[in-house]
Amino acid sequence: MNAPDIFDRQRRRLHRDRAQAGFARANFLHRYMLEGIEDRLQAVTRQFTDVLDLGCHDGAFMPPPGARIARFDPGFAFARAADGVQGDEDRLPFADGAFDLVVSVGVLDSVNDLPGALTLIRRTLRPDGLFLAAFTGGRTLATLRQSLLTAEGDRPAGRVHPQIDLRSAGDLLVRAGFALPVADSETLTVRYAGLGRLVDDLRGMGATGLLDPAPLGRAGLMAAASAFADRADPDGRTVEQFEVIYLTGWAPAPSQPQPARRGSATTSLAATLRPGA
Repeated sequence: MNAPDIFDRQRRRLHRDRAQAGFARANFLHRYMLEGIEDRLQAVTRQFTDVLDLGCHDGAFMPPPGARIARFDPGFAFARAADGVQGDEDRLPFADGAFDLVVSVGVLDSVNDLPGALTLIRRTLRPDGLFLAAFTGGRTLATLRQSLLTAEGDRPAGRVHPQIDLRSAGDLLVRAGFALPVADSETLTVRYAGLGRLVDDLRGMGATGLLDPAPLGRAGLMAAASAFADRADPDGRTVEQFEVIYLTGWAPAPSQPQPARRGSATTSLAATLRPGA
């Protein structure tokens, strides 16, 4: 028997479809993640021929020169605009070994079965294929969470969906069978004139809540806006943060460096990174 979904799949698709037309006005977080992915990819000197853009949004990710690319997105509108395929990351339709590079930007935080999705991603990679991902982590929207808790008092509802922390993300890479796994994070700080501006950005990203709590109501919304404003700096702007978790993993291959045996000399961090071969 399958476990029940955490996130409403239909709601996720609808949120992305509604965001697609105006995404360019609220894509700053996606651009930030994409730059991080591109920086990491530039450090790898090997050639790639078949690429999967998993969570393609507006198709902004450009494959390495000469490589073929397939686009895939949970939203119909994004997938159609990018000439891609619509579907869920934990139900990938691609054959084993179809790609030598899989890139995912800004979607894995809202996948129902993330361990299963990572396993499927690893299976779509050829031996020594590379996986790069970026998504928001557990420290994202800390100010919004606190404002909602303040507004709802002793009986808060789950309005911001649960997100994974950095350590757990790295553990999931290992569990999915990736070799040479690396998980790291950065924090993007944004200052807002009010709660409404933050909510507008989240809607524009297709990143509003995927849970199904009771409506907050006008009084609750006003209380949350007041709590958000109470946390403002002297200039009237409130700091919100987006934690971005980056994952790097390789499909296992005999040619890869092997971990040191237990009890052998400790290697440096640099020695654990994948050489650009």
